Amino acid sequence: MDRTEIREIHAEPARYAGKALTVCGWLRTLRGSKRVAFAELNDGSAFRSLQLVLAEERLPDFAALCGLGAGTALRVRGSLVLTPQAGQPYELHADEMIVEGECGPDYPLQKKRHSLEFLRSIGHLRPRTNTIGAALRVRSAAAWAIHSYFQERGFVCAHTPIITCADAEGAGEMFRVHSSSENFFGKPAYLTVSGQLQGEAMAMAYGKIYTFGPTFRAERSHTQRHAAEFWMVEPEIAFADLADDMDLAEDMLKHVLAAVMDRCPEELAFFDKFIEPGLLKRLRRVRDSEFARVSYTGAIRLLEPYRDEFEYPAIWGADLQTEHERCLSEKIFGVPVFVTDYPKEIKAFYMRQNDDGKTVAAMDLLVPGVGELIGGSQREERLPLLEARIRELGGDPAQYSWYLDLRRFGGCRHCGFGLGFERLLMYLTGISNIRDVIPFPRTAGSALF
Repeated sequence: MDRTEIREIHAEPARYAGKALTVCGWLRTLRGSKRVAFAELNDGSAFRSLQLVLAEERLPDFAALCGLGAGTALRVRGSLVLTPQAGQPYELHADEMIVEGECGPDYPLQKKRHSLEFLRSIGHLRPRTNTIGAALRVRSAAAWAIHSYFQERGFVCAHTPIITCADAEGAGEMFRVHSSSENFFGKPAYLTVSGQLQGEAMAMAYGKIYTFGPTFRAERSHTQRHAAEFWMVEPEIAFADLADDMDLAEDMLKHVLAAVMDRCPEELAFFDKFIEPGLLKRLRRVRDSEFARVSYTGAIRLLEPYRDEFEYPAIWGADLQTEHERCLSEKIFGVPVFVTDYPKEIKAFYMRQNDDGKTVAAMDLLVPGVGELIGGSQREERLPLLEARIRELGGDPAQYSWYLDLRRFGGCRHCGFGLGFERLLMYLTGISNIRDVIPFPRTAGSALF
C-alpha cells in the first residue's frame, strides 16, 4: 500500500526527513490564517496525531481545504520537515490533500472534552477519541502480551465452546440458548460462563493450555465492574499444585504489565495525567515487587485491627469484600498479595479440599487500587471427594460424567486460574467503568449495535 503509517513516522522521523510521503487518516483539528493553516491528522496507528502544514502557495484549493471539519477522511501527499527548534519537532508539508470522506457540521466529536457517559451513546464513533482510542490500543497490546507469554512457554491455545451444557461456577447465572428448531441440542444449552472445565480436559492431553475468549453472565448488575459479556484468560496446568498456580499468575501478570508499558508509553502517560494520577508509579511497583502470600484465616486476623474502617465486617466464613481486599494489598502488605485456602462453603465444587475438611486449595490475587484481579485453585483430582462435593451442593454427578472421567482415566494433580481481561484493562488504564475498556459493551438493559 502506497502510504506511511503515522506510528512509523513517530518512531523514526529522521528516516523520513525530506522524503515525499503519503499519509491517510481523519482530521482532528484545523486552524490557521489566510495563507497558512495547521492541521492534526490521526490514522489510528498511534496515540499522537501528525501535524500538517497547509500553505496557500502549495495548495491551489487552499481556501476550500481550510473549511474542512473534524472527522473528514483525508489522503495527504507531502514531505516531512524536521523542526527541532519548534514545539513540534517535525511536520508534514502538504502538496496535495484528497478528501476521501466528508464530515458534516453535525459530527458529534468536535474539539472539546466529552464525558464518558456521552461517548457511550455514540459507541460507533468513540474509538476516535483520545481516551477510548488509547484504552482500546492498550487492550490490543495486552491481548498480544498474553498470547505471546503463553505461546513462548509452550502452552497450547485451547478454543473452548461458547455454547455449553455445563455450569462451571454453579451459580446458575447463564444465558439460555434458543433456536427456531425446538430442542436443537437435545438438552438445555447456555452461553458459557467459563472455559475452565473443557480446559481441564485439554490439559489432561497437552499438559499446559490456556483459553482466551468471551464469556457471559446473566447477572442483572448495574455496577461499574460488571458486564454481561466479557473476556477471560484461563490457563490450566497438569502435574502442578497451588504454589505452581500462584507462581504462574505472578509471572504472567508481571510480563503483561511490562509488555504494555513498553508498547504503549504514550497511552499510559495520558492515563497517568488525565485519568489516574500516579498510575505509572503503581504499575511499576507491581511489576517490580515480590508478591506476598497469606492464608484466608491469617488475612481475617490481620484485618481485625481495621474493623472500625469497614462497612462490612471481615469474619471467618464470609467472602472478602473489596474494602477488605484493598486494605490487605494497600495498607497491610503494600504489594500484591495472594490469599489462599478459603472456606469451602464459599468456593466452587471443583476446588481441591484441604486436609482440615474446612478449606479448599484456592487463591485470589489482590492488587493495590482494585482488589481481586485473579482467582484460581488446585482442582480436586480425587474422584470420590469430587463426587461427594457435587452431591453436597445439590448436584447430580451424572451431569458431570465426562468431567469425572478425567479423574477415572489418568487423572493427576492440576490447577489453573481465571483473569478477567477487562478488569486487567481497568487496572492498566485507571479507567473505573468496565464499559469504557470494551469496544461495544453488553450490560443489563443495553446492547447497542
